Amino acid sequence: MSRILYSILLYMAIPAVLIKLVLRARKSPAYRLRWGERFGFIQKLPQDKPVIWIHSVSVGEAIASAPMVKALMGHYPNHQFVITTMTPTGSERVRKIYGDSVYHVYCPYDLPDVQNRFLNRIHPQMALMMETELWPNTIAACKARNIPVVIVNARLSEKSSRGYAKLGSLTRKMMQNIHQVACQNENDGERFRQLGLPNEHLTITGSVKFDLSVDDEINKSAALLKSSWESGLGHKAQILIAASTHDGEDKPVLDAFKTILKKRPDTLLLLVPRHPERFNSVFELSKSQGLNTIRHSQATETSPDTQVIIGDTMGELMKLYATSDIAFVGGSLIKNGGHNMLEPAALGVPVLSGPSVYNFTDISQQLEDAGGMRTIQNSEQLAAAVTELLADDAARKKMGSQAQAFVEGNKGALQKLLKLVTETIDRLH
Repeated sequence: MSRILYSILLYMAIPAVLIKLVLRARKSPAYRLRWGERFGFIQKLPQDKPVIWIHSVSVGEAIASAPMVKALMGHYPNHQFVITTMTPTGSERVRKIYGDSVYHVYCPYDLPDVQNRFLNRIHPQMALMMETELWPNTIAACKARNIPVVIVNARLSEKSSRGYAKLGSLTRKMMQNIHQVACQNENDGERFRQLGLPNEHLTITGSVKFDLSVDDEINKSAALLKSSWESGLGHKAQILIAASTHDGEDKPVLDAFKTILKKRPDTLLLLVPRHPERFNSVFELSKSQGLNTIRHSQATETSPDTQVIIGDTMGELMKLYATSDIAFVGGSLIKNGGHNMLEPAALGVPVLSGPSVYNFTDISQQLEDAGGMRTIQNSEQLAAAVTELLADDAARKKMGSQAQAFVEGNKGALQKLLKLVTETIDRLH
């Protein structure tokens, strides 16, 4: 496919894209706002400082990129940093992490005139794209302006690779326009090569998701929160967290929890939906299952009858993980590819996951091989695994320690990535 044909098809798809935004806004009103940014209509930045542009599609990528961005901000205090996301939740997370220290807008769509407008208004010296953000027109526009594009913490699943391969020359040309791909592992790197990335443009750095730091404050605030819950419950609680769940997962999790309660009645379920527009519906679903349910956001005191707490706040997932004895990581019982199982692992919390982990194929397999994670196939297996681990403190703690050791043993990608990025920036001066 030629880039001209690709662009024509994208322009034809604009009405469908706008309809999708309207439909999504029914559940998440933030999608109604800031449409101009998605078409490159943004404030023009003053050109008194060089600009580094970082694109992180949503929450997970924004969190993963934060240590890199903060290190670069320290290394280049006279640069201005532009951070783009595609989702309101990603936008909210960027503002929470950086405040006013960065310029944040939604990433404009991959249309030639839109990207030209955007780049003409921010004039970046360099573009850093997180993970699998491969957009032909964006990358071509950067290449035409001699803006090096680095794909950082890059990954490419077999499914995505097959999709890009079908685009033929469009993908090959895009790969040739990329300055450098900093890949998580050799398997993903080989897929980039097969799509046409020159070998000299590939570096294997590992995943920066291993380099997440656990602040002492997280553990302190988690201990206080758990103590508060236990005070209201009137007993010590063993906590199962089901984190980042999607539609289609909450009911199986609640079914598993009801089975767990038959043998472990002191267990508390912390149920954390991935998307804020689902907080209300998941709260109602839990109550409809006959479970005594409260919402974390309302600071409601637990009572001896409390069984489920809905984690309906943003930016507190690590603290909620730290209160827990076992973590089930969602997006994995449905075909969504899973979410970051390294977050609970870094806290020494044993991890359970469903079978759909194509976003974390290598990491999940390695974590399981290290003894820090188990894969469950359904609600029944989730109930059985949790019941078994709650009954065996030694096995549960060993699994958590192995998970934490796995994370600690794989740190270092951030430093490799920073070396690559700083060398590229310094060559531009």
